[in-house]
Amino acid sequence: MNADSPSPFRPRAFAAIQPMTLALLALLGVGAARAEAPAIANSVAVPTTSTHRDGDDLLTAGLGIDGLRGPIPPLADADAPTFAELRRRAFWTNWRGIADVSSTGGLGTAYGDLRPVPGREFHGSATVPGATHAHRLLLQLPDTFDRERPCLVVTASSGSRGVYGAIALAGGWGLPKGCAVAYTDKGAGTDWRRVPIGSGDDAVHVPHAHSGDQPEADWGRHVLQAAAFGREVLVRETGIDPDALIVIAAGVSNGAGAVLRAAGDEAASERGIEGAPRIDGVVAVSPNIHVEGARPLFDVATKAALLMPCALAAPRFDGDALLRPGAAMPPTYAASCAALAARGAIDGDDVATQASNAWATMQATGWTDAAMRAGSLSVAFDLWRAVASGYASAYRRTPAEAMPLGYRYAVRDAQGAPVAALPAEAALWWSDSSGIPPGNGVVLLDPPGDDGRLEGLLGLRALATDDPTVRDAIAATRALLPREGLPILLLHGLDDGLVPEWETSAPYAAFAREHGARLGYWRIERAQHFDAFLGNPALAARYVPLMPQAYAALDAMLAHLREDAPLPGDRRISAPGR
Repeated sequence: MNADSPSPFRPRAFAAIQPMTLALLALLGVGAARAEAPAIANSVAVPTTSTHRDGDDLLTAGLGIDGLRGPIPPLADADAPTFAELRRRAFWTNWRGIADVSSTGGLGTAYGDLRPVPGREFHGSATVPGATHAHRLLLQLPDTFDRERPCLVVTASSGSRGVYGAIALAGGWGLPKGCAVAYTDKGAGTDWRRVPIGSGDDAVHVPHAHSGDQPEADWGRHVLQAAAFGREVLVRETGIDPDALIVIAAGVSNGAGAVLRAAGDEAASERGIEGAPRIDGVVAVSPNIHVEGARPLFDVATKAALLMPCALAAPRFDGDALLRPGAAMPPTYAASCAALAARGAIDGDDVATQASNAWATMQATGWTDAAMRAGSLSVAFDLWRAVASGYASAYRRTPAEAMPLGYRYAVRDAQGAPVAALPAEAALWWSDSSGIPPGNGVVLLDPPGDDGRLEGLLGLRALATDDPTVRDAIAATRALLPREGLPILLLHGLDDGLVPEWETSAPYAAFAREHGARLGYWRIERAQHFDAFLGNPALAARYVPLMPQAYAALDAMLAHLREDAPLPGDRRISAPGR
């Protein structure tokens, strides 16, 4: 495609979006188009441009490391935030959600360069064939873009984060090196909105859970559309030879799963995206990836939601300060055992026996004590229930007002009463939230009834084991084989307590290698899933960060692609702690 070719990108209508979200989209330029843009079905909104220099930049929105460590940036008018304010808050939220920005975390010193990177941003949206809900796209083009040796990092947000959700990895590594960075929120994102359900109450629509598209099935194609979007903007704005462009796909967690899925979709003719450039290399960190024969995350999460709180009460964890803070067992552990025993879901006449039986069940499915210790963080933040309920709604393609089993997202005050909408509510959800409730004033309501929490968890487990719609939806998320010869670097923490290494990266590595992939697998000792938690000194003393290894892997991949340096092989990394 040359710089003067007709654009395959087109505007998209957002008529059904509530006024505050519509205003936000207008600020972002989504839905705006150049008059000459042709109407081509199943394509992307023509990007609009914003410039970020002189106290603002592409890397931290002008915050720098001190601003990232400080409080969330304030608003001049809480009822009418500007796009610049929302963007700055989104950078603050997403850097802190992925990286350890604390003074002892090494960001900007041991790894990474946080000096300002001026440049331009181009926003757009796309809809994959067969879907109805658009995903957001963004290209960051630094002023230092290397036209002589052009590179594009294409990425997808981790978790269900908004379009800036991969800034800490893809942007943090690529922008200082003069690479452009193309992002997608992969059909998830933070464009939450209220849906009235009568009697003065609302449900909250969350795109990942409620779009009706089951976006996870198309995460790879979202990445390929982001790559196509990025290349077209680069050709148009810089005049580069598109054949000279190096494209590296990189991501963390769900974003890592998305880039591995893109590698498979690219190689399958029926899954490819017209106009997408060839991916030259992949770096995937702690990927949520599913191959045939391994347990998908929904299976893992629904079982852990039921059993892990009880398993953590097992005597083998006595004396562990993380699981016995102040030398005391959290009361939720014993309560979980009692509730499961009362329902006949676990055997034993006392908590110690019940917990040991729950531990044995978890251990039989691959859980190590180290991963369960890290899994206690997922228990403490109620992540298993949050993940399982949202993914169940996505798999069942249910709307916000009819989630499976009677779950619902709603806005509530501290007493549990409904809260009236504020003028900037949806805009601040876009900037401040992590993508899946609870959080930012939105709660996850359990199914109605006196024992709604346990009934809900049992129901979610039944969906994982017995529901054919859910099984078919999960089957649609399985990874396909990457093309032969594609270089891949795969990284995973061995103590990951949310996306277990033995159910994701390990089987993917075996699957890809069985079919001839060029893959280096880095297994990192004492690393868990969330670098952001390492700002806590107790956790920093226990765990090592992933991001320094991820940046090193990206360095190695670029050297391999540009300089023909050898692709690193397998490593078991024992990184020093603090």
